[in-house]
Amino acid sequence: MGNSNTQLQEIGSEIVVGSYTQKHLDTLKSTVAKGTSNEQFALFVQTCVRTGLDPFLNQIYCIVYNGKDGPVMSMQIAVEGIVALAKKHPQYKGFIASEIRQNDHFKAKMHTGEVEHEPDVMNPGETIGAYCIAYREDAPNIMVIVRRDQVEHLVKGRNGQMWKDYFDDMIVKHAIKRAFKRQYGIEVSEDEFGTAAPAAEAKTYERREITEEANAVAVASSAQASSPDQPNTTDQPEDEESKISALKAQMKQNFAKLGLKEKADRDAHMAKHFKIKGEQPTIAEIMAYLKIMDLQIQEKQSAVDDELPL
Repeated sequence: MGNSNTQLQEIGSEIVVGSYTQKHLDTLKSTVAKGTSNEQFALFVQTCVRTGLDPFLNQIYCIVYNGKDGPVMSMQIAVEGIVALAKKHPQYKGFIASEIRQNDHFKAKMHTGEVEHEPDVMNPGETIGAYCIAYREDAPNIMVIVRRDQVEHLVKGRNGQMWKDYFDDMIVKHAIKRAFKRQYGIEVSEDEFGTAAPAAEAKTYERREITEEANAVAVASSAQASSPDQPNTTDQPEDEESKISALKAQMKQNFAKLGLKEKADRDAHMAKHFKIKGEQPTIAEIMAYLKIMDLQIQEKQSAVDDELPL
């Protein structure tokens, strides 16, 4: 009996993918990625492995919501993840960020990326915006200022309740994400295209925080990663070509759902929304484009539902 338990523990501690053991995966499936299908969960884990973002530190997480054809997963990078990615850049130099209250003295110099900000502590007034300045060695400062009216669509979107409950934190995080995207080229599109969910499928969405069990697993993961006796399985080849082919097939289906039958219409849509850096799109770039298409499809369906007679 004791030998059997030992064998089970050994199986649970074997690395399955990246630096994740089966216990890690089971914990993620029941917390951060709860509600995902097996395919969606596999995609989420592979994304964590490729980017180096740690879901156990809340750097990346996912939200599952009800779509017309079943559960839809939206992977999101938290501010902690954005900062973690930026810190890997050899020219990283830090940042400052804050909300702006109605009675604050605030003056910005956009051309130099500098601000004069003196909060009115005793009578601050409501929050009217936020700013972030992202610094980088041997590069101009990048400053982003976000006004309250510029995030109204997010307050009404899927994460609307979190925006209402923690507006100051959320608008500052939004400014940080946009500043880091411009300064370091880190792509974060999860809340750039936020739209309200279709009324017929609306539900409460929340960011799933890691449990104490997951925190314990994260500590174990760090210990395993530092062990010289631990086998390295991160170099296993992936069938990237087949994944890209599958994603492109999904693009064709989405074109049909959006009513883009003519090649000129599809090309125009891609020119506007499909942003790629190299000659060929990466999996992450295709997924970002599919996310935009999914949101547009949902918005289109919502408009149709609103026009249907009761």
